[in-house]
Amino acid sequence: MRVLIEAIHIIVGLFAALLIAALSSWAYPLGRDDIWLVTYVAMAAVVVMGIGPLRRALAEDRATLANSKGGTDSDG
Repeated sequence: MRVLIEAIHIIVGLFAALLIAALSSWAYPLGRDDIWLVTYVAMAAVVVMGIGPLRRALAEDRATLANSKGGTDSDG
């Protein structure tokens, strides 16, 4: 479940960058190329910064699954 949440955070960040870029390039057409260049760099940064939390979430989910398979479910 944690992996899904982290993936959703990355996807929302990408959509937010796209929305900001679309509105910015519409509002300032002369800077359209520069706006999209910065947007692509920002989108790459969002993905790179999301890798660490995604890997930690994957490790936590695997640990939770390993505990539940062993019969030591701590949820009750």
